[in-house]
Amino acid sequence: MSLSGKAKVAAVIGWPVSHSLSPRLHGFWLERAGIDGTYIPLAVAPEHIHDAIRALPKLGLRGANVTVPHKEAALQAADQATDRARRMGAANTLVVNADGSITADNTDGYGFLENLRSGAPDWTPAAGPAVVLGAGGAARGVICALLEAGVPAIRLLNRTRARAEALAADLARHFPAQPIEVGEWEQRETLLAGSALLVNTTTQGMHGQPALELSLSALPLSAVVTDIVYVPLLTPLLEQAKQRGHVIVDGLGMLLHQARPGFTAWFGSEPIVDEALRSHMLGFVGR
Repeated sequence: MSLSGKAKVAAVIGWPVSHSLSPRLHGFWLERAGIDGTYIPLAVAPEHIHDAIRALPKLGLRGANVTVPHKEAALQAADQATDRARRMGAANTLVVNADGSITADNTDGYGFLENLRSGAPDWTPAAGPAVVLGAGGAARGVICALLEAGVPAIRLLNRTRARAEALAADLARHFPAQPIEVGEWEQRETLLAGSALLVNTTTQGMHGQPALELSLSALPLSAVVTDIVYVPLLTPLLEQAKQRGHVIVDGLGMLLHQARPGFTAWFGSEPIVDEALRSHMLGFVGR
């Protein structure tokens, strides 16, 4: 579709940014809704990120997504931030308000939870503890989302225990009533017993990375297994879980759902995640 002089404009900012699937995603929604608008990739070097973000209102942009390595800087450059962005210490979504101020948000946890609820509709937060593998930024977003939803406890495992302990201690300040237990990576299978959800936030199992070495024999068959990796869509972990009869949730939906709040704020239309969108995006995954 052609654009008018009144077109609404948003962007994705990264360094590099050519790998981002966000323009394909938002472009699909824009075309589907017939919106006079566009979503563009902006490659911004780290030394220019603050100036670039502060220029968004001056250039008439409605906002932007922010990807690596700018998520922490984006939070600092904004005028205000949501509670979940502050808890994360990073932002992936910026919204330019009517007064020209910029609000920073982080929708990664939202995207994870919406994907989980969509792929495993019978799962409930109160079902039991969740085991989370990994202690990076993705794990932080997942744990925050799960605790906010009401999961009673988190069992956190990471190859470097000190990193997991630091994450658990920091999040305990925000969620004092819900324990985060840090376990030994070498004994990871033992913490699967009695859990209702297993989440892999590491890169193990991603294309080009070694597979995650984990036996699911102690995991209750009622537990849901999900992986934030989406290349390949069916990781070795999900394949193992599927063969055992677990409900599994792949990682593509997290990418799709995390984009919804930003699109709604920038373009004034609430998008949906459905099979048509998944099929569209699968055509670009791994390219």
